[in-house]
Amino acid sequence: MRALRLRRRKLSRKWLFRCRALRQYRAHFIYNENATGHRPSIHPDVRSDCGARSGRAAAPRGAAEKLRRDHGGGSLRWRSMNTTTLDARSGTPLSQYVALTKPRVTCLAVFCAVIGMFLATPGLVPWPVLLGGTVGIWLLSAAAFALNCLIEQKIDAKMARTARRPSARGEISRLRILTFAFVLGALGVWTLCTFTNALTMWLTLATFIGYAVIYTIFLKPATPQNIVIGGASGAMPPALGWAAVTGHVPGDAWILVLIIFVWTPPHFWALALYRRKEYAKSGLPMLPNTHGEAYTRLHILLYSIVLFPVTLLPFISGMSDVLYLVVAVSLGAVFVGYAWKLYTRYSDAFARKAFQHSIIYLALLFAALLVDHYARIRIADWLV
Repeated sequence: MRALRLRRRKLSRKWLFRCRALRQYRAHFIYNENATGHRPSIHPDVRSDCGARSGRAAAPRGAAEKLRRDHGGGSLRWRSMNTTTLDARSGTPLSQYVALTKPRVTCLAVFCAVIGMFLATPGLVPWPVLLGGTVGIWLLSAAAFALNCLIEQKIDAKMARTARRPSARGEISRLRILTFAFVLGALGVWTLCTFTNALTMWLTLATFIGYAVIYTIFLKPATPQNIVIGGASGAMPPALGWAAVTGHVPGDAWILVLIIFVWTPPHFWALALYRRKEYAKSGLPMLPNTHGEAYTRLHILLYSIVLFPVTLLPFISGMSDVLYLVVAVSLGAVFVGYAWKLYTRYSDAFARKAFQHSIIYLALLFAALLVDHYARIRIADWLV
């Protein structure tokens, strides 16, 4: 009898655990209905009422997995006996506001700006300028991304890649997001004006307007070339960093801007390829949906080929030396190899891999510029 009671208790715990998972999935469906305007159908295997322990069959073991496969309700990873990642909220209030700033993209932009600061001077960047410029550019970049999340709230709710953003889930009100973006932007303007110079402040503010307003509101929903035209805003960080140190933007700074500008289309179109169904659902005119996958893969290859000689311009102009040249040629050959394979043997998995590699490529390329810059100075000092 004791063994039978233990068996019943164990089965009861399993039954309760599955019912919790199903209730959370149903709550997720209700949210999707509010966000997208239609209610997904429920799999027949999970329509049984979990409120009755007897007289009805409990949900089968694979019910939650079938729901995920059939309706794309997101991954279900068991953390403990009573919690899942598919919670009512996506994290603490602080983490939700941080998510609005797109921290990974912001960090890459700030990294390129910092590289521009160090390349602008033969010595070290003064600490007030370095810290003030970095924080100010980060604040305005974060404000632009937060405003982007606000404007694209309904679009983000339709895409699996962005549906978990606090703005798309409705966890932060539109007024709070707008206030958050305004506060970040105002602090960024004050920081740049106080610790750097007026030119850096105005250039960064123009970049903010170019991305958050011109690109997000006008270009992105209007033309499949949105990422090409709007890429000018995303390519500005090296010029912003250079201006913060010197107070002007010479030709070498614009070479760095050109590198990021040409890198942006193959980087983003790789993402658009393996997310093409989501972009079609959102209604945005991305190149794979308006001109086809083959056309997009061809343009990724063409832009990658053009990017190769563009990355050699720092060596040609005398801004860098042989160390950077070797790294740029090596990285460029691999980048073109990825584009060629994407063009000839496409798969969604490889498109995702190419997208991730493009981020690493840009970071390594700019890191090589920095290492080469100070290696040249050390060698010159040694020779003298």
